[in-house]
Amino acid sequence: MCGFVGFWRLQPKKLDNLKALVSGMADTIRHRGPDDSGAWADAHSCFALAHRRLSIIDLSAAGHQPMRSASGRFILAYNGEVYNHLDIRTELQATGRSIAWHGHSDTETLLAAFEYWGVEATLTRTVGMFAIALWDISQRSLYLARDRFGEKPLYYGWVGNGEDIAFVFGSELKALRAYPGFANPISREVLALYMRFSYVPTPHSIYQDIYKLEPGCLLNITGIVPPAPSQPPRSSATHGGLRLCRWWSLRDVVETGAKSQVTNETEAEQELDQRLQDAVRLQSLADVPLGAFLSGGVDSSAIIALMQQQAIRPVKTFTVGFEEAAFDESPYACAVARHLGTDHTELFVTATEAQAVIPHLSAMYDEPFADSSQIPTHLVCRAAHTQVTVALSGDAGDELFGGYNRYFWVPRIWKRMSKLPYPVRRILGSAMHNLPLAGWDALSYPLNIMLPGTKGVTRVGDKAHKLATRLIGVRDLDGLYSSLVSEWLDPAQMVKVDDGLVREPLSLLADPLPKWGVEQHELRMMYLDSITYLSDDILCKVDRAAMAISLETRVPFLDHRVAELAWRLPLKMKIRDGQGKWLLRQVLYKYVPRELIERPKVGFGIPVGQWLRGPLRDWAESLLDEKRLQAEGYFYPAPIRTKWIEHLGGRRDHTASLWTVLMFQAWLEKNK
Repeated sequence: MCGFVGFWRLQPKKLDNLKALVSGMADTIRHRGPDDSGAWADAHSCFALAHRRLSIIDLSAAGHQPMRSASGRFILAYNGEVYNHLDIRTELQATGRSIAWHGHSDTETLLAAFEYWGVEATLTRTVGMFAIALWDISQRSLYLARDRFGEKPLYYGWVGNGEDIAFVFGSELKALRAYPGFANPISREVLALYMRFSYVPTPHSIYQDIYKLEPGCLLNITGIVPPAPSQPPRSSATHGGLRLCRWWSLRDVVETGAKSQVTNETEAEQELDQRLQDAVRLQSLADVPLGAFLSGGVDSSAIIALMQQQAIRPVKTFTVGFEEAAFDESPYACAVARHLGTDHTELFVTATEAQAVIPHLSAMYDEPFADSSQIPTHLVCRAAHTQVTVALSGDAGDELFGGYNRYFWVPRIWKRMSKLPYPVRRILGSAMHNLPLAGWDALSYPLNIMLPGTKGVTRVGDKAHKLATRLIGVRDLDGLYSSLVSEWLDPAQMVKVDDGLVREPLSLLADPLPKWGVEQHELRMMYLDSITYLSDDILCKVDRAAMAISLETRVPFLDHRVAELAWRLPLKMKIRDGQGKWLLRQVLYKYVPRELIERPKVGFGIPVGQWLRGPLRDWAESLLDEKRLQAEGYFYPAPIRTKWIEHLGGRRDHTASLWTVLMFQAWLEKNK
């Protein structure tokens, strides 16, 4: 796990000490790689590349980056891990080539593979997570590549004006901002997208002319850097000497899986067990201490059960506990840890300690990001980092195997509601709004009885009010999904622009769906979550929270062979009797008794809404002050102030909406 940054000037022009300049940019992301640093520059092309290293595989100087290939043709800076790189070495050696390996790093393996097979053919052979910057000296050609699901971040774009324009790229925005003359304005159009989703969706960044490379994509610029395009490049796009292609596609995986469905449940269980074992085995390889996060839920328990089965000593596991019982899952984690015999560490966190993380979030996430579970995520990473350098997580199980509550209770509710005419649904939605949160919570018991098999739905009041808002404005189930993943339903009404309403760009949700494999609403939601929420929220959250304290995280469920099997499973093997992850549970129950696992799904959260009414009130009020909002000029204050007053009065819980504004305001304060 590392970080890199580089630049290539549009018009070659002598700059003083390219290495010193790019090294200074890399120093801004030292947290991603505190163990080593390096820089390389091509003065003729005015190209420079720097790297910060967190040593995980081959701790010796043989793993130093940027690394040059054996022939001298390629220079590579790379962030991530290729778990099967030893298998790739074996395949290379089987070709009859005589390769004098200098170490056992995956960086050296990649370079040898790029020289023999080429870039795209090498990427398709990998099992791993990565962001790659590869410079071809002979062709004056730059390649940027990102892993299949977007586990590792990669930004790129254009900075400067006239002869000073440069193409910049790197692991975090702060490294790009360190390029001399960076003055890219905040994109108000993208700000509207952020207000909708609570994160900045790929391929956009919060800055104009700076983009995120989409997962599974390869960008190539040969010869000369073209000027900035008017829109973010998408797959199969060309722009001057820039080419962007997709080397791996989840859409293709879904379509292929639909044509080769697994029908035998016993065989499906055996194959899933084996693929997960293989993924865990590969991702447990490291030359540094390794552990795992344990919440006590299905996903993390399954990963740790397989880790412990393969380990020769107790696996180090970590969880955080909280003062507020409704948010504390540590007892469940402890029970699973005791059963599996792990070396378990529980960090008990007070509200004061959790709140102390908040001032650091804007620097940690580097652009506005408003999933409040970022706080406990960072705390559990911090706890793990006291003993290990690598931690495995159970992320992505929900998207692959149907774990989110909305996958099974939203279609049930919609099936009943859709029988009502649209005007009647609007009236019903208004009536649901009028019942206070406490009233809904009191009704949770009979509501859960109406939804058999869910094992209970927690925080009914919040969910009912959110659903009521959606019922008022949607006409079909796909529209309901789009509404559910939108925090501010009409952000164009609150983001200020000079010429009327802001023009909200399209997100990846507008891309064509797979032709086959998503006919059922639940599968459609899983697919859309996988190409948006998973990479831009879940994986981003964990990467930044962990790398802020130099901890590498790994996600066994995102071994692409596991994902490919998941998309060969029919819906009934994912959701059954109103409960998600059916097949994954069958695998887990071979190692952990079901009574230790079965409970309502809560999620990884903290009582931010209560804090905003209490100890965080002054901080929030200063950021949401009407005069301040007017002066800064990004938002119309009225809708924000309305929600803030309602929240303070306890009439409504607007935690998520307000947190979106607060995280932008805090980020803006640090990055003016």
